[in-house]
Amino acid sequence: MTTDAVLPESGRRIETLDALTPDRAEAVLALLDAAAAADGTPAVSEQGRLQLRGGKRPGVRHLLLTFGGELVGYAQLEDTDPVEAPAAELVVHPSHRGRGHGRALGSALLAASGKRLRVWAHGGKSAARHLAQVLGLTLFRELRQMRRPLASPDTAGEAPADLPEPVLPAGVTVRTFVPGRDDTAWLAVNAAAFAHHPEQGSLTQRDLDDRKNEPWFDPRGFFLAERGGELIGFHWTKVHATEQIGEVYVVGVRPDAQGGGLGRVLTAIGLRHLAAEGLPTAMLYVDADNTAAVRVYERLGFRTHEVDLMYRTES
Repeated sequence: MTTDAVLPESGRRIETLDALTPDRAEAVLALLDAAAAADGTPAVSEQGRLQLRGGKRPGVRHLLLTFGGELVGYAQLEDTDPVEAPAAELVVHPSHRGRGHGRALGSALLAASGKRLRVWAHGGKSAARHLAQVLGLTLFRELRQMRRPLASPDTAGEAPADLPEPVLPAGVTVRTFVPGRDDTAWLAVNAAAFAHHPEQGSLTQRDLDDRKNEPWFDPRGFFLAERGGELIGFHWTKVHATEQIGEVYVVGVRPDAQGGGLGRVLTAIGLRHLAAEGLPTAMLYVDADNTAAVRVYERLGFRTHEVDLMYRTES
């Protein structure tokens, strides 16, 4: 499906697509890279970038804003949550800001979503806060990026002295992920562990395959905890090679195995792995209102580095 919106007074055109051709996907990625270089933070999440390729995806629409035939803005609208309003991310090329393009994209998102909308503002920039106010959106979620040092040049490759020695609960063993063999079991545990968190808990085989096909994927850093031959928890790490940062990508524990400290042990195992890779810094994302998780990460030496904010319509 393709729809066009032409705004004669400004020469803007906003085109809405269910899928992008490879050429258009590359153009959007180039725009995202230019914006990230200028802003110091990506305007579109990893999931959003993955959804640029591979054809049509249920509930996902792409809004491309052109001016004079040049792509200067992009927005993605995802309507897959059965309860919450559709979620969006948007970006305008740094050299084309201050001309109303962001407001035009935001207005198009409101129209496309039936004025039921949630929008991410990654990095919490003042311009994004202002745009949210102009569009009549209110703040309702804060996602913290937290970081901690792993090593100095003198201690590269060594486990940080302040990390606790991992002591597994009785009967629990840890091994690394085997692509293909462990997919189904991992998806089931991930869905159970994040039943309250639709963005993570709704991951499908296609979503897992997307990530397994990314250059950063390394099963050596994907740790699985088992008890009695059953998967009960995991810690999936990620390495941002260019930035030389290791990420606590996702830690999950099956509900019936929670409360015994397994998540903290798995986190420490992953951090030790990232330190052994010679990475100087670790990062993670956590909702600010998840106070129990925030306390755990603070005890592990993490401190807030920056925040992503989500705004939504009142209705």
